[in-house]
Amino acid sequence: MLRGGNMTNSIDQEVLIIGAGSSGICMGIQLKKAGIEDFVILDKAGGVGGTWYHNTYPGAECDVQSHLYSFSFEPKLDWSRPFGGQAEILQYLNFCTDKYGLRDRIKLDTEVASITWDDSNEVWTTVTKAGESICSRIVVSALGMFNNIVWPKIKGRELFSGEYFHSARWNHNIDLHGKKVGVIGIAASAIQFVPEIVDHVSELHLFQRTANWVVPKNNTPYTEQELLAFREEPSLVAASRNETYRLWNTLATFTEKEILSKIEKSGLARIAEVTDPKTREALTPQHPFGCKRPLFSDVYYPIFNKKHVRLNTTDIDSITSKGVITSDGLLTELDVLIYSTGFETTTYLSAIDVKGKNGVSIRDAWSDGPQAYLGISTHGFPNLFMLYGPNTNQGCILVMIEEQVKYIIRRLETMRAEGVVMSDIKKDVMRKFNDQLQDDIKGIDVWQHACGNDFYYRAGPSGRFVTQWPKSMDDFARETAKLDGNCYE
Repeated sequence: MLRGGNMTNSIDQEVLIIGAGSSGICMGIQLKKAGIEDFVILDKAGGVGGTWYHNTYPGAECDVQSHLYSFSFEPKLDWSRPFGGQAEILQYLNFCTDKYGLRDRIKLDTEVASITWDDSNEVWTTVTKAGESICSRIVVSALGMFNNIVWPKIKGRELFSGEYFHSARWNHNIDLHGKKVGVIGIAASAIQFVPEIVDHVSELHLFQRTANWVVPKNNTPYTEQELLAFREEPSLVAASRNETYRLWNTLATFTEKEILSKIEKSGLARIAEVTDPKTREALTPQHPFGCKRPLFSDVYYPIFNKKHVRLNTTDIDSITSKGVITSDGLLTELDVLIYSTGFETTTYLSAIDVKGKNGVSIRDAWSDGPQAYLGISTHGFPNLFMLYGPNTNQGCILVMIEEQVKYIIRRLETMRAEGVVMSDIKKDVMRKFNDQLQDDIKGIDVWQHACGNDFYYRAGPSGRFVTQWPKSMDDFARETAKLDGNCYE
């Protein structure tokens, strides 16, 4: 139970999970299956679902086919289309929460302010923004990559007199009909919501810094006949999942040049449908597919054939009360500004105040960029495990998360069987793992190109790649399945 007051030697929960998104839900389900019932899940939001709870912008949907982007132990037979939308995914996560009895283990509207390791008593104390504290033997961070949103550092941003909001916190109370709308940041979210709003606005101005690869998605809704077949023959969904897994397992390492070439050709074919030659040129990427986060859409490029859509590639100088001034001195007057500038993808658990052994801050431990053994354990922070941690972004993240959860469950079971109360990854084990990881990343050509803002992959002045797993999902499953008792102290 949550309680007020200072740290004590008592244990309120054996396991505390931070985050009730896909990772936290999966962790809770597998803890119960393993017979570990003494746990609580905290989340700052008013509902479960993580990124799928917060990101409600028009057209929000997954970029991985939903037959794969769902838990292997809970297949959904009636996804309405190959790539599920936000509402459908959120409904699925709520269904899993209820089916596996997690609802009473989750404390919503409970934002974590800090977690601190007590060297003497070998426990973690988690303190919420409301001043409540909870002591636990184990902490599992399920914060992931898409936690803190990014607002661009543009001069005069606060001076704009019109309406504005971030796409990750869409303001549904603002009516865009007949408005002059500007969008700053043209990447994963923008290519989904822009086609949804384009026919409602009087003018649409897109401010693009770097052209991205936006390749076909093929997200035609399933027919009633197909859905009936999926419901009556679950093996068809399993076959679809397996085929999708094989596709992403191969594609995700970005080393199959023939496949990458075909993907680029399909993207260029879509760009060729844009009638204005200058706009076509501005939309054509100057870097290889995979250098930045790949984007998928069937409906993005056609909007540029509409007369009221403008693509602006001139650098933004400042924002005034009336709109956006670019470096050429031109003012674009706007009624509404939408910032689609993404997330602090390289922050991970350092988004909150974490202090490990001897009071060392995780921000200091990660001064050279976030790093962990298998993306799960960081030296100096015992009994602390991460889901969707450093260098675990690859292919289908739910597949990767399930492997991480299996690993953590095995570690907890080992600790319980051996009577171990404190387990810390050895420093040299973590260092060797991450040195090899960075060497492997250097072998992936597309990630070595200059492709504009690549902070999605890299962290800080060190330039370390801290988000991507450089091998296949199969490789990650094999790595996390190894016996590693000698890796911990």
